[in-house]
Amino acid sequence: MKGFTLWFTGLPSSGKSTLARKVEEILLERGMNVEVLDGDEVRETLSKGLGFSKEDRDTNIRRIGFVAKVLSRNGVVAITAAISPYKDVRDEMRRAIGRFVEVYVQCPIDVLKERDVKGLYKKALAGEIKHFTGVDDPYEAPTRAEIVIDSDQETVDASVAKIIRTLELMEFIPREVGADYSEQDEETIKSRLKDLGYI
Repeated sequence: MKGFTLWFTGLPSSGKSTLARKVEEILLERGMNVEVLDGDEVRETLSKGLGFSKEDRDTNIRRIGFVAKVLSRNGVVAITAAISPYKDVRDEMRRAIGRFVEVYVQCPIDVLKERDVKGLYKKALAGEIKHFTGVDDPYEAPTRAEIVIDSDQETVDASVAKIIRTLELMEFIPREVGADYSEQDEETIKSRLKDLGYI
């Protein structure tokens, strides 16, 4: 099985890490080699010392992308879960990695504020935290992500099923016999992949 990179992007607290870990579980159960590169963990290790300027954010994403590329070309499914706010650097990683699937986890700010157990949105909106993505730093949403998750409307299980089925239809992972997907979900996924030129 060839490796590939599943790249989760979205605002803080949108659900990227939760979905990444659930997808990891399923792929491991199917016997695949999987590694999750979580944005918070990478910042504490590989990118320790970087700040939150655009240059530092881009450097952080390029480091994640480099590791994902090396893993992917060695037969591993690299799953990244980082805000990765800038489209140009995400597109650069797409070109560098090749076998790349972008998952945009979108969610309205009001819902994100409610979910935010650390109160970071509240502090950022009050001006107590500077350079907070989605408040006083930009987030450039993908325009051609292979998968779009509405995390305020979908259950985690429904979102994970959408991701897995998309990967099956793209032939990045083998289809599991007996997997249950509704016809409507199937047609929605196929329509998006057709629009993007995959099928």
